[in-house]
Amino acid sequence: MKLIVLTPEKEFFEGEVQSIKVPGITGQFEILDHHAPIVSALTKGEIRITSSQGDTKFTIERGFIEVLNNEVSVLVQGLEE
Repeated sequence: MKLIVLTPEKEFFEGEVQSIKVPGITGQFEILDHHAPIVSALTKGEIRITSSQGDTKFTIERGFIEVLNNEVSVLVQGLEE
Protein backbone atom coordinates (compact mmCIF):
# COMPACT_ATOMS: atom_id res chain seq x y z
CA MET A 1 0.00 0.00 0.00
CA LYS A 2 1.12 3.58 -0.54
CA LEU A 3 1.91 5.76 2.48
CA ILE A 4 2.60 9.47 2.79
CA VAL A 5 3.49 11.17 6.10
CA LEU A 6 3.29 14.97 6.15
CA THR A 7 4.17 17.59 8.75
CA PRO A 8 3.32 21.30 8.44
CA GLU A 9 6.93 21.89 7.36
CA LYS A 10 7.68 19.02 4.96
CA GLU A 11 6.95 15.62 3.50
CA PHE A 12 8.55 13.20 5.96
CA PHE A 13 7.93 9.86 4.22
CA GLU A 14 6.46 8.59 0.95
CA GLY A 15 6.59 5.06 -0.37
CA GLU A 16 5.23 1.53 -0.45
CA VAL A 17 4.81 -0.12 2.96
CA GLN A 18 3.60 -3.41 4.40
CA SER A 19 2.03 -1.95 7.56
CA ILE A 20 1.83 1.11 9.80
CA LYS A 21 1.07 1.17 13.54
CA VAL A 22 -0.31 4.42 14.94
CA PRO A 23 -1.40 5.79 18.35
CA GLY A 24 -5.15 6.28 17.95
CA ILE A 25 -7.03 8.29 20.56
CA THR A 26 -8.63 5.08 21.90
CA GLY A 27 -5.48 2.96 21.58
CA GLN A 28 -2.85 1.80 19.14
CA PHE A 29 -3.98 0.20 15.89
CA GLU A 30 -2.37 -1.18 12.74
CA ILE A 31 -3.17 -0.61 9.08
CA LEU A 32 -2.42 -3.48 6.68
CA ASP A 33 -2.75 -3.89 2.92
CA HIS A 34 -6.33 -3.37 1.64
CA HIS A 35 -7.61 -2.00 4.97
CA ALA A 36 -11.17 -0.69 5.04
CA PRO A 37 -11.56 3.09 4.62
CA ILE A 38 -11.04 4.97 7.88
CA VAL A 39 -10.36 8.44 9.23
CA SER A 40 -9.05 8.75 12.79
CA ALA A 41 -7.43 11.26 15.11
CA LEU A 42 -4.02 10.38 16.53
CA THR A 43 -2.61 11.20 19.95
CA LYS A 44 0.91 11.45 21.34
CA GLY A 45 2.85 8.26 20.76
CA GLU A 46 5.02 6.19 18.46
CA ILE A 47 4.37 5.46 14.79
CA ARG A 48 6.05 2.37 13.33
CA ILE A 49 6.28 1.86 9.57
CA THR A 50 7.23 -1.56 8.20
CA SER A 51 8.50 -1.68 4.61
CA SER A 52 10.80 -3.87 2.53
CA GLN A 53 13.69 -1.62 3.68
CA GLY A 54 12.98 -2.36 7.36
CA ASP A 55 11.24 -0.53 10.20
CA THR A 56 11.04 3.24 10.68
CA LYS A 57 9.96 4.61 14.08
CA PHE A 58 9.20 8.15 15.21
CA THR A 59 7.14 9.94 17.85
CA ILE A 60 4.34 12.44 17.25
CA GLU A 61 2.39 14.89 19.42
CA ARG A 62 -0.89 14.55 17.50
CA GLY A 63 -2.34 14.12 14.02
CA PHE A 64 -4.80 12.40 11.71
CA ILE A 65 -4.76 9.30 9.52
CA GLU A 66 -6.88 8.57 6.45
CA VAL A 67 -7.06 5.24 4.60
CA LEU A 68 -8.79 5.15 1.22
CA ASN A 69 -8.28 2.87 -1.81
CA ASN A 70 -5.13 1.28 -0.34
CA GLU A 71 -3.51 4.71 0.15
CA VAL A 72 -2.68 5.97 3.63
CA SER A 73 -2.21 9.66 4.46
CA VAL A 74 -0.86 10.66 7.86
CA LEU A 75 -0.80 14.34 8.87
CA VAL A 76 1.17 14.96 12.06
CA GLN A 77 2.45 17.71 14.34
CA GLY A 78 5.36 17.50 16.76
CA LEU A 79 7.30 14.79 14.91
CA GLU A 80 10.52 13.62 16.60
CA GLU A 81 12.79 11.04 15.01
